[in-house]
Amino acid sequence: MSPPRDTIRTLDWEELPVKVREIPADHNPLAEGILMQHQVDWCKQIHEFPLNIAEKGRRTGITYATALDDAITASSNRAAGGDNCYYVGDTKEKGLEYIGYAAHMAKVMATSMAPGWNGIEVFLFDDQDKEGNTRQITAYRIRYASGFQQVALSSNPANIRGLQGIVNIDEAAFHVNVGAVIEACLALIIWGGQIRIISTHNGAKNPFNQLILDSRAGEYAFKVFHVTFDDAVKNGLYERVCMVKGWKPTPEGKKEWYQKVRKGYGTRRAAMMEELDAIPREGSGVAIPGVLVEACMTEERPVLRLAMDDSFLLKSLPERDSWIEEWIRIHLDPLLEKLDPDLEHIFGSDYSRYCDFAVFTPAAIMQNLTRKVPWTLEMHNVPTRHQQQIIFHIIRHLPRFRCGAMDATGNGFTIAEYTADEFGYEVIFMVKFNDAWYRENMEPFVQAFEDRTIDLGKDADVKNDVRALERIDGIIKLPNLREADTKDSSLKRHGDAAIALALMWFASLSDVESFGYIPVKTGAGPDHDPIDRPVRITAGFGRRGGLL
Repeated sequence: MSPPRDTIRTLDWEELPVKVREIPADHNPLAEGILMQHQVDWCKQIHEFPLNIAEKGRRTGITYATALDDAITASSNRAAGGDNCYYVGDTKEKGLEYIGYAAHMAKVMATSMAPGWNGIEVFLFDDQDKEGNTRQITAYRIRYASGFQQVALSSNPANIRGLQGIVNIDEAAFHVNVGAVIEACLALIIWGGQIRIISTHNGAKNPFNQLILDSRAGEYAFKVFHVTFDDAVKNGLYERVCMVKGWKPTPEGKKEWYQKVRKGYGTRRAAMMEELDAIPREGSGVAIPGVLVEACMTEERPVLRLAMDDSFLLKSLPERDSWIEEWIRIHLDPLLEKLDPDLEHIFGSDYSRYCDFAVFTPAAIMQNLTRKVPWTLEMHNVPTRHQQQIIFHIIRHLPRFRCGAMDATGNGFTIAEYTADEFGYEVIFMVKFNDAWYRENMEPFVQAFEDRTIDLGKDADVKNDVRALERIDGIIKLPNLREADTKDSSLKRHGDAAIALALMWFASLSDVESFGYIPVKTGAGPDHDPIDRPVRITAGFGRRGGLL
């Protein structure tokens, strides 16, 4: 097969990426068991459905499998389903990788399926934008005797719509103009084209992720394929690496290799989950992806809300106290009675008087050390006196109360101090928020969601509050923005539940001495029965850094 006139030259083997040149010469992609199971599943899917999306972890071999499958397609005649195959990567390196894999496949097939194969040709692809301007971009091509070809473009064409046949868009989420690439792919549907959009994630707000969400919701006809790094490891990725590198695979070596890959991300857990586990980050600074928050929300649980208007202050103090007592009896006591008396309980409390919500989150420490939040209390515009009245009542009725942490920043100091006076400074931790406290204590809180050792009730506001946490200058904390409350759009939230939960988690990690129970009579004389109450004996002061 003589080269066409537009061919500039034939690509040298040394110009291909190292990962392509490392493939052993005797590696037969058609041999049984060479492709991993998820690669086989992907190839089956793209032949069953014309429109496909691969949501993948990095280096899972989807590009490799696609290149091999395209080589078979392009080398087949039309009656057997042959067609032109195009590849558009986000970088020149990706295009060379794809065409190199295809070339290796073509060599294997040369004697029977692709006679006359003449190597990888370099040519100039005419690309025309919407305004009619034409530019020439470098492209790589393998031509087959079938009359079809595989083409890899070195940069994003403006006229993707002009690529008729099978079009592969690789690392779509990282293209310079992601939205335009996605729109062009959707336009190809009109002409009956086959489209494969392949990518690791690049943020939850990226058009690639939005296309996946819309497709799963039935808005588009794309079939979504999902594969993670762990899926590939389970299917033999380590053994393939050993084959290419010439290593001897061992269980010990596999464990060391796996941990090296994971630990290579260091403290950038969100980046690791995005690139390896196909979990998109919800922004450059979002600390806890929404998918992790929802995974820790196992069932619906009560969210008790007390919101007062200013007229409440016009009542007399006895009347207000009585009203709160009745509210506690009707709404709060039934929840307290349901708490497990055999489990230790802790709490976190974030204070607010006017603008935001004051949030109180009790939690039980389960046998498996999961912190289970049975319900959440939210207070809006509740006078500090009555917040104290409610909090004192809860603490007195928490079974096996261990400790709690309270916001002691600004106006929250007063109620935190009163609570510590009442129950003891050794069990009520007064936390004054600053960067040092956030730096030391928020990473373990994020880890709790990653490890699923925190168990929450399903609630949109709680989820949004936790998602509001961002990594700002390397420190996880709340930005200044406030979000609308889902239950009452006239109210605003500032991640209030997230701070209460973080304080709860902080309290659960604190060391507190345990004390026995000694019967103490509440009064003298035979008419008074003894009541079991904890007697705490303390010596000295001092807690962890960041506390008052």
